[in-house]
Amino acid sequence: MLSGKQKRYLRGLAHGLQPIFQVGKGGTNDQLIRHISEALERRELIKVSVLNNNLDDPREIAEELAAGAGAELVQLIGRTIILYKESKEYKQIELP
Repeated sequence: MLSGKQKRYLRGLAHGLQPIFQVGKGGTNDQLIRHISEALERRELIKVSVLNNNLDDPREIAEELAAGAGAELVQLIGRTIILYKESKEYKQIELP
């Protein structure tokens, strides 16, 4: 579980990132969750955007992705999700 200070720090790091995954009309599936999990192992911090043609609630999608990938939901702002998971092999981010 991340503290408020850690979430603020991660939001600052994520500010300049571009979303690397998009959740479209098809919603989430096992393959998308697996790819997100692999990307989190390499990068530790990623953004995911929910496209406008997806009619599901972005909060539910964010929680499903975080739970499936074993990650922490840092922030959900509009239709953009920020996820963090500490990497085992490629640790780059030191949390305060």
